[in-house]
Amino acid sequence: MKFWKTILALLLVTSLFFLAACGGEDEEAGTDDGGGQDTEEPAEDNTDDSGDTGSDTDGETVDKITIFQSKVEITEELEELAKIYEEETGVEVEVWGTTGDDYFQQLQIRLNSNQGPSIFSLRHLTEAMSLESYAYDLSDVEYAQYIAENMALEVNGKLLGIPFGAEGFGLVYNKDLIDPADVADYASFVNTLQEFDGTDVSGLSLSQEGFFLIGHISNYPFSLQNDNIAFMDQVNAGEVSLGDVEEFQAFGEMLEDIRAYTRNPLEVNYDSQIGDFASGKTAMIHQGNWAYGMFSDYELDFEMGMLPVPLMDNDSLAVGVGLHWSVNAEKDDAEIQAALDFLDWLHTTEIGHSYLVEEFNTIPALTNIEVSDFDPLSQAVFDAINEGKTIPWSHTYFPANLVVNDFVPVAENFFINESLTGQEVVEMMDDAWQNAIR
Repeated sequence: MKFWKTILALLLVTSLFFLAACGGEDEEAGTDDGGGQDTEEPAEDNTDDSGDTGSDTDGETVDKITIFQSKVEITEELEELAKIYEEETGVEVEVWGTTGDDYFQQLQIRLNSNQGPSIFSLRHLTEAMSLESYAYDLSDVEYAQYIAENMALEVNGKLLGIPFGAEGFGLVYNKDLIDPADVADYASFVNTLQEFDGTDVSGLSLSQEGFFLIGHISNYPFSLQNDNIAFMDQVNAGEVSLGDVEEFQAFGEMLEDIRAYTRNPLEVNYDSQIGDFASGKTAMIHQGNWAYGMFSDYELDFEMGMLPVPLMDNDSLAVGVGLHWSVNAEKDDAEIQAALDFLDWLHTTEIGHSYLVEEFNTIPALTNIEVSDFDPLSQAVFDAINEGKTIPWSHTYFPANLVVNDFVPVAENFFINESLTGQEVVEMMDDAWQNAIR
């Protein structure tokens, strides 16, 4: 009997040892804070009695935060800035890499598995709504007061993202050929197109590529609504027909005027649009501030600027934000505070402002950031932001692939078939929208 008791005791000890070993492996695996980070050296155990990790909430601070963001072209510069911040504060900022294309999917996986970063980026309202529970409310940060009109990422009254930088589009114009008064309202805009019609200079040029043909310009009737997002929700629900809305009726008329008095955009591609404008063959093009880099290949003998498209006498540029900084609300209080401290440093210090503008090449969406050396198109967008003369980008909330798959065929048909009216095109756009959401 003593023999069997001895055997049972040995088996019990062996089992307990095995379970302890397995538990140790799980605990060590848990030190990987997401996505292939180095775990050869175990992380320092800062777990307090309450179960929080990092540091406790009694005045202690964490010594490391992590950033995961979608704008891959600034990764190197962001890593440089992180080193400067560590030198100044002692807090390490680790920048996680991404392939870019599947960033949002990667972010969701990390957050859902409790391996999310301290700071992450969101592109637009749709992403913010889907990750609302993970995004910390930034409404009380001091520099939030400087966020320009229409630039904040808000959901249910909460500020979930600080805008990284802005871009804008409108009428890029040759100052030798166009006076701003020539397009100050819709009537003068059409009169200007008529004056150039039949001359060696085209008054306005669109181009054949999807967003340059119809995607960007179709923003205006949506963005001129009192609440463009609520309006698009109504369209999704079938509660409103585009053809019955005044702004879309005016948009249809504008398309008719563009077709009547300018070169057919289906005969123009992006390169020729830029080249004709640079050589003085076109007075205005519908483009964004990103186009300025294309003009480095030309010796321009004129100055250019950017003006609003005066649909229904609109006087504001279409300006949007491609990335917003968000803080992970699932982290403990100390890590959240450390993330907030970094973003505060980025948006309120001279070195932070310098990197945002000069290294990241952004147009600031915060009015407390001064810039003295912008190209003329970026300057126009920056001025519009600071003057509150902007309307939002609506195309970022369109149904997936709506522009390329559904709007483009409608626009191509319109510019080929002159018997189609603007009203008919708007009604076709409404049908295309409904087709895209099925």
